[in-house]
Amino acid sequence: MPSKPFQYILFHTDACHLCELAAQLLDEIQIEYEMHDICDDDLLAEQYGIRIPVLKCTDTDKELNWPFDMGSLQEFLGA
Repeated sequence: MPSKPFQYILFHTDACHLCELAAQLLDEIQIEYEMHDICDDDLLAEQYGIRIPVLKCTDTDKELNWPFDMGSLQEFLGA
């Protein structure tokens, strides 16, 4: 049986301190997410290049752009 895809994707690039801060927030609230490096895909780089980090909910296609804090993250997640 195939595994269920992650509900949340964090679009990022390596060595991005803002992306590291976003990942720390996600780790703090202990949600499972997948990281996608936008440098690996020209289309993603074009779409997210000036907005990263961006958290996307795959169920709704809603996106939370940086800057976000714990309060706005929890609101986005419906917590």
